[in-house]
Amino acid sequence: MIGSNGTESKTRVGGADAASTRLDRLVAQARAAALWEQAWPVLWRGIGVFLLFLVVSWAGVWLDLTPLWRQIGLGALAILLVAALLPLIHIARPDRRLALARLDREAASRDPKLRHGPASAAQDNLAVGAADPGSRLLWDLHQRRAAQAISALRVGLPRPGMTRHDPFALRAGLVVAAVASLFVAGPEWRQRIGAAFDWQEPAAPGPNFRVDGWIDPPLYTRLPPLLIAMDGSDQHLRAPVNAQLIVRIAGQGKAASETTLTPNAGLVPVPGQEARADLREERYRIVGGAALTIVTPAGKQRLTVDAIPDRPPEVTAVGGPEVNGRGTFNLTYRAKDDYGISSAEAVIEPLKSARALVPVPQINLALPGDASGDTDTKTLVDLTESPWSGAKVRYHIVVKDEAGQEGRTPDTEIVLPARPFREPLARALAEQRRRLVIAPDTDRRWVQGALDALLVAPDTYTPQPAIFLGLRTATERLRRARTDADLVAVADLLWEMALKIEDGDLSDAEKQLRQAQDRLKEAIERNAPDDEIKRLTQDLKQALDKFLSEMAQKQGREPREQSERGQNNGQTKTVTPEDLDKMIQDMAEAMKRGDTAEAQRLMEQLRNILENLQTAERGGRSDQASREMQKQMRDLDAMSREQQGLRDETFKDGEEQRDGQRPQNRGQPQQGQRGQQGQGQQGQRQQGQKGQQGQGQQGQGQQGQNGQGQQGEGQQGGVGERQQALRQRLEDLQKRMKENGMRGEQGLSDAEDAMREAENALKDGDSDGAVDAQGRALDGLKRGADGMAQQMQEMAEGQGEGQQEGGQQPGQQGQAGARDDDPLGRPTRGRDMSDGRVRVPTADESAVQRARRIMEELRRKLGDPSRPREELDYFERLLRRN
Repeated sequence: MIGSNGTESKTRVGGADAASTRLDRLVAQARAAALWEQAWPVLWRGIGVFLLFLVVSWAGVWLDLTPLWRQIGLGALAILLVAALLPLIHIARPDRRLALARLDREAASRDPKLRHGPASAAQDNLAVGAADPGSRLLWDLHQRRAAQAISALRVGLPRPGMTRHDPFALRAGLVVAAVASLFVAGPEWRQRIGAAFDWQEPAAPGPNFRVDGWIDPPLYTRLPPLLIAMDGSDQHLRAPVNAQLIVRIAGQGKAASETTLTPNAGLVPVPGQEARADLREERYRIVGGAALTIVTPAGKQRLTVDAIPDRPPEVTAVGGPEVNGRGTFNLTYRAKDDYGISSAEAVIEPLKSARALVPVPQINLALPGDASGDTDTKTLVDLTESPWSGAKVRYHIVVKDEAGQEGRTPDTEIVLPARPFREPLARALAEQRRRLVIAPDTDRRWVQGALDALLVAPDTYTPQPAIFLGLRTATERLRRARTDADLVAVADLLWEMALKIEDGDLSDAEKQLRQAQDRLKEAIERNAPDDEIKRLTQDLKQALDKFLSEMAQKQGREPREQSERGQNNGQTKTVTPEDLDKMIQDMAEAMKRGDTAEAQRLMEQLRNILENLQTAERGGRSDQASREMQKQMRDLDAMSREQQGLRDETFKDGEEQRDGQRPQNRGQPQQGQRGQQGQGQQGQRQQGQKGQQGQGQQGQGQQGQNGQGQQGEGQQGGVGERQQALRQRLEDLQKRMKENGMRGEQGLSDAEDAMREAENALKDGDSDGAVDAQGRALDGLKRGADGMAQQMQEMAEGQGEGQQEGGQQPGQQGQAGARDDDPLGRPTRGRDMSDGRVRVPTADESAVQRARRIMEELRRKLGDPSRPREELDYFERLLRRN
């Protein structure tokens, strides 16, 4: 009993302590709730003052007030805030008794059974009867029930009763006003709050003026303007020399008038806009290292400009004049400049400073497409009508840039190309005309004597009456001439007589054709209207028809000579009138669509074709040596093709040997078919060896029945014999070249040595070595063909013979075909310009035509609704972009 009572006593004591601890915690919570109910109405007054500050700030009130009024407003709000929060000082902390009463009150409101005040009862003490066991038992029972009641107690939320303190709900209005003003402030809500604490006076307004500056590079540099930042900081820029530095001061008042500009010697003043009351502009040309000091009431700024020098152009003559058969010539040069060439001309100066009846001709050269100096610029010059043609002069090429700087080539003495005359009398009259015009003071009596001498024996020199009468008229006019105009008239008469003697009536048509070409060329260069281009194109077509008609009539009068030319130039390309008409139409269409560059290209091409056509008519003579060289070129072309066939056949035989294929596996019919195929291929490549190849292939087919070893030996032997025969033909060709006065070509010698190595390798059964040697032989043949073509061109230029259309020499077409083949005999480069077997798509189409065709194709595909939407969108973006 004692032990049991002791345990019960300890349990009771522990339960009482837990109830006491919980009660203390509830009391603390109740006191805090009661304190919050007293403080919250006062704190809300302070929050209301803060919301009022936010509303005023976000509404932008501080932005419209001066710093003084901002301080007054903040002071008023601060006083209001202190007054609102001052009652917090008088709030007293609730004692324990009030907290217990609050707990009892809240317990009774939740549970009527707890209306006896359990919290207060838990704090009671036994006043009497502590020694009475019965009283003690009753007290313990009371304490246990009180502890149970305490476990059910809860502290309710504070109820400050804001409706009593703010019956009009002003606090809600402040919240709504703050939120609305926040939306009004937007992203400036921080700056507007900070404006209330900005008590500094705003800076005084600056002067009412503006200074702008920029640098305009020269137009020919194609560089954009450089802007100058007028922020008071020193700047360092780079600009081309001769650029203009412009400073513009806009505004009125003392500040604008006090702005000063101080340039150094690198800036040369140039006139600008006329000064006005509200605008002043200063312009300077940059001639060197420039510096400009700008002083304004706001500060001082220094501008430094480094001048980029404009170097003079550089020009180099590429070779000498390339003379055509008719007396015209090409001048080729390369020019380099920083920004481009503005003009180019060939300056001709006489060797002696003697008086002449007409000045030396001026030759304007075509301008290069780019100023990098990497491409050649060629100009066709026609001085055949000039009296200075055939005279020995000194010339140099001068190019100028947009800045006026010039570059020139060294002086070179040349004889101006003259028109060749086949008739001796026409050549003599042209010579006397030149002497009369170039040196009238010293050579007039010599010209008079020469003309008188031609009249001594009319039957010998002037058998035709018209020529005799014209020559006699010229002689009498020269004898009676007293002024330079009279001498010029005599010279013109001599020239007209020379043309009549040489060409008959063709010279008038040729002159009209040339004039029509010059007029159309000049109209294209200055981008003339469409009506004028159409009219000049029609004039050119009529002049061309007349020229071709008279040329055809003259060819009809000389059938034998023309037939010989046709035989000798069998490989020369022909140009039909339809081709020329198409070029003229393409030229007109190019001008209609604004493609001036394409029109100029077609014009130059037409001039070259007509020039070569006239050259072929007048100077297309082919003697025995020329025909022999052409034959050698054709033979060399055939050798190259035959060597290629031998190499292919050797390679195939070597592959069959390595693969271990026996002839009986293929069958005799297939071997025979192979021989026929080889025979057909070789027959296409060379006609001279057709029978020999066929026999060789048939021999191979017969040997194929005797086993693998015999078949292989027989094939190699046949190829070796043909290789030996080809080498002997090459030796014979080299001998004939030396007989014609041509120098030997190292490429042909190398090809001969390689062929000999191939023969030995074929005899030894070394297919790989033979293929390698035959490849080197092919390379040597091609190099030899290039060298022979170069020699023929040099010989033709030395004799004054013109080039064929496109710059190709007579007989060079076969060699061009060899050069355009790869080691397997397949065409490589633009065969559309060689033998016509391969057509290059859109080779004759300009860039503008190609672009227009592409745009039309895009529009056609865009109008196809069956295409996917993504593809149509892509086409639409391409059209919109272009």
